[in-house]
Amino acid sequence: MSNKKQYKFKLIILNFLEFAVWGSYLTCMGAYLGKMGMGPQIGWFYAVQGIVSLFMPALIGIIADKWIPAQKVLAFCHLIAAIFMIAAGVYGIQSGADVQFGTLFTLYTISVAFFMPTIAMDNSVCYTTIANHGEDEQIVFPPIRVFGTIGFIFSMVLVDLIGFQATPYQFVLSGGLGILMFIVSLLQENCPVSKIQQSQTISKRLGLDAFKLFKEKKMAIFFIFSMLLGVSLQITNAYANPFINHFADISKYTNTFAVNHANIIISISQLSETLCILLIPFFLKRYGIKKVMLIAMIAWVFRFVLFGLGNPGPGVWMFILSMIVYGIAFDFFNISGSLFVNQEVDSSIQSSAQGLFMLMTNGLGATIGTLSAQAVVNHFVYNSATPNWSSAWYVFSAYALLVAVLFAILFKYKHLPIPAKK
Repeated sequence: MSNKKQYKFKLIILNFLEFAVWGSYLTCMGAYLGKMGMGPQIGWFYAVQGIVSLFMPALIGIIADKWIPAQKVLAFCHLIAAIFMIAAGVYGIQSGADVQFGTLFTLYTISVAFFMPTIAMDNSVCYTTIANHGEDEQIVFPPIRVFGTIGFIFSMVLVDLIGFQATPYQFVLSGGLGILMFIVSLLQENCPVSKIQQSQTISKRLGLDAFKLFKEKKMAIFFIFSMLLGVSLQITNAYANPFINHFADISKYTNTFAVNHANIIISISQLSETLCILLIPFFLKRYGIKKVMLIAMIAWVFRFVLFGLGNPGPGVWMFILSMIVYGIAFDFFNISGSLFVNQEVDSSIQSSAQGLFMLMTNGLGATIGTLSAQAVVNHFVYNSATPNWSSAWYVFSAYALLVAVLFAILFKYKHLPIPAKK
């Protein structure tokens, strides 16, 4: 295998495992929590991912930028996360129906505190390695990142087929994959840290330079809308599975495929994501970040509306269409946004800038979004005498539409399209 193929293969395995770890529990954890009587607290398990993302990705990014090579930081973050995720699973297994929110939530929180920074760190390792081989990150990275989505789909379907979807064994599986990720991360090419000169300011020594990006109007507006759109990121991850499962209580839907295999239906979202990632280089180079992110925002509107209108019977096609739309909604924002940040910032603060993007999206945005979604769902579903999931989905859709309109008006970015080849 040539050196070029070898480094790409290692990055492919890295991305596959990175998201396989996450996919083992992210979309089905709600089903387990609901079964344990923690339906009204589902939002906290997803919101804590955002809470730790307020500071952990930035801190870990600083370490990778200034002191320890990124691939080693990535490895040890995964090892710590895996240990505590396995502990959460073992606790759930041993406790059975007597599982306590406090203990499970604490073990889970420590795990995600070290896992969430790895998403930005994985991107940083990939960008650095690709650049070291003299290739264009916007062209080379998306096909490699596709395998991350494939890994996510793999673990989602695996959890469904082996019956872990509503059990704590999903956490054990995630931890096991995390240990594999620890090993694979150590096998990546070295990503050297930046040299710190004695003349540098304290701000530069601590890696806080990324926050200076807010002084630039274009970047400030971009990060603010990244936060606003990040509100939508975890809503369907938290509530799609419990939503589809609630149809089991309606006799005409009880034996439908969607109800009995919700995770497989939801995995169509990730399959769509896989295909949409491949479109990113074309759309970014041809239309620019503003139009690409605007497309993502409109896609979120349709994602939520279709959930509100659909059902597992005759209306299952709306669920499937919602899953397909998700690929555009997620990729055209998350992946394109990451590439945009990488393009706009100096290489010396690359990891810190990726951490800042993570803070705004999966930190502030996802935290506000998930806790707000929990309040909305609790109001219309868990605290209501007549549960009404559709109204909750319509509220989320209206929010996404408002953000799209404001973004179209306020974000100014002049893109020079690449002329078509004659």
